[in-house]
Amino acid sequence: MARLIRTAQRAMLSSPSCSIKTLTDGLPRRHRNFALRSTEAILTTNLQTRPYVTETVSKSPFEANILRILRNEIEYHSEYAPPQQPITKFNSFTVQDRPGEQWITIRGKYGGDEDVKIEVTMFDGCEHVPKLGDDSSGVDVHLHISLLVDISKGEGGRELEFVCSAWPDRLEVDKVYLLRRDGMLTRPYMGPDFRNLNGKLQKTFRQYLEERGVNNELSVFLHEYMTNKDKTELLRWLGDVKSFVEK
Repeated sequence: MARLIRTAQRAMLSSPSCSIKTLTDGLPRRHRNFALRSTEAILTTNLQTRPYVTETVSKSPFEANILRILRNEIEYHSEYAPPQQPITKFNSFTVQDRPGEQWITIRGKYGGDEDVKIEVTMFDGCEHVPKLGDDSSGVDVHLHISLLVDISKGEGGRELEFVCSAWPDRLEVDKVYLLRRDGMLTRPYMGPDFRNLNGKLQKTFRQYLEERGVNNELSVFLHEYMTNKDKTELLRWLGDVKSFVEK
């Protein structure tokens, strides 16, 4: 009798669609009820401990709506205004993008012994200027980019650092510092405001930068580059937020 019950239980475990009643029809009622109860208990335990049985976590209506909006935004920006592959060279400079950051780094050489390093922000400000042409009553918005231009000669020496503003069509110098990175004073004198310098000295410093490729042409390039980077970083941000909500 016990052998028949065990046979019925093995059949149910190997094929849950098989009917235990069919297999135990020949048993007395007392034994048949026992076989049914014990097999159901085994099946319940087996299903609860199976590793591939997982619980599906459903999203709330609010989270589902956020995900829908994020997917639509990603699809729109990917199809109608996709970013281009970042440019890695501009004139004599090497351009290093920094994914996920609001900066890029540009490096170059001048005269064989000078290193030129430029740290560039994404758009960090703007100015309002009158519109040209027929609609002279309106205003245009010109975006602003900040630059730190470091010019050094050899390791451990001094660096001439320029703080510059890149507008869509021009480059302006705001400050000029002389720094010593390896032994910088606590509060060094950083020089006067560039606009307070003698006009001839201002012109000389601008020519100094232009000879090293830091000029209006670079400013135009940076605005094009940062417009593209702004699209790239927006898509990356949207994707990261979507992944967080999906978890």
